[in-house]
Amino acid sequence: MSQMIRKMQESDRTEVLNMMRVFYASPAVLSNGSEEIFQNDIDNCVNDSPYLEGYIFENDQEIQGYAMIAKSFSTEFGKPCIWIEDLYFKPEYRGLGLGSQFFKMMDETYPHAVLRLEVEEENERAVHVYKKCGYEVLPYMEMKKE
Repeated sequence: MSQMIRKMQESDRTEVLNMMRVFYASPAVLSNGSEEIFQNDIDNCVNDSPYLEGYIFENDQEIQGYAMIAKSFSTEFGKPCIWIEDLYFKPEYRGLGLGSQFFKMMDETYPHAVLRLEVEEENERAVHVYKKCGYEVLPYMEMKKE
């Protein structure tokens, strides 16, 4: 069985859209997103956006999940900031260490960046994985304006 993490491609669009619909309808995400947002996100992942990268988790040509990261700069930390925006695995592929592989790859790909993510407290399984990979809870309140 050949396991790999690769960059998202246009040919992945339909399957990624299906996974995004499931992910954004779950309690793991506050907003439900929209088809327009999902399409725009994938467009940016596959069209060399300097701000967004998409990844596919694949095993023998079968897609197991996807991830999207957003790039910025943190003046608080004085270095690049990589936001892990989406990290989704199909249910049958959860608990196999794919998340840990992804975090290791992020550490190797962006060794001088601060890595950040958001997680719902109730998502205990994800919180456990993130803590195991060295992430810690921050005491921040996040705000937004659209």
